Parts: sequence; structure tokens; C-alpha cells
Amino acid sequence: MTYLNLTEVEALARRAHAGQTDKAGRPYTEHLAAVARGVRERGGDEAQIAAAWLHDAVEDDALTVEWLAGAALPRRTKDIVLAVTKRPGEPPEAYAARILATPGALLVKAADLAHNADPGRLAALDDAATRDRLRRKYARVRALLGLADDPGA
Repeated sequence: MTYLNLTEVEALARRAHAGQTDKAGRPYTEHLAAVARGVRERGGDEAQIAAAWLHDAVEDDALTVEWLAGAALPRRTKDIVLAVTKRPGEPPEAYAARILATPGALLVKAADLAHNADPGRLAALDDAATRDRLRRKYARVRALLGLADDPGA
């Protein structure tokens, strides 16, 4: 089987998330690009970089689980995307356990958390209560995953 290359995966992710914005009103694709860059900088392989581009696609309903199952992507990429996809009502402990049990997923989630918790990105949020809530949320997930307290870890 011929798999989508990283350029094709990036283009697909950009189309799937077109028009979406983050909590600060920035184009959501900036977050995807930052996570993919973070995975690459952390030594991630192509399967992990592809998963970084797609890490929120199913969770945000930009793409379906059915689409992912049939996509021309390596099984490892699909497994990582599913591992980092939060499920409604899922306890953080179960979410973290799934990430830790899936080869390659921790690096993708570490890059995601690093960008989400970036002080400059959080500072762009107008609401101090939201900033504090998100800082606590990201710190808890980092702790559950055994990642350093440093958001850049």
C-alpha cells in the first residue's frame, strides 16, 4: 500500500481544520504546525509527525474514525492519533494510560502539551480564569504522563 506522504497529510489536516480557530482566535492550523514541528524537533519519525498533523482531527470532528480507519496511513500513525484522541467523559488517568501504552504517542502528546502550555500562547487569552484552568489541566496531564514539570519538555 502506498501511504500519504507528509506534505499530503499536512494539506489534508489544513483542509480538515480550515476555518477553525483556537481559544485565542488564531487559525487552528498554527497549533497543528507547531505540534508537528515539536515532534520533529524531539526526534519523531514520519509516522509521529503525520500523527501530529492529525492529532486533533477526530477529537474535533474534522475527520471521522471511519475515515481514519480507511486512510492510506501507517497503522502506527492511526494508533497514535486514536491514542491522543480524548473520549467524552473519559477520566484523565485512562487517557494518560492509553497514551503511555501506545508506542510513539507520548512524544506527540508531549509536543502538543508544550505548545498548549506555551506561556506566550496562554498570555493571548483574555480571561485569567481560563489561563489558570488550562495551566492546571496541562500540568495534571504532564504529571500523569510522567513528563517534566517544564511545559517545554
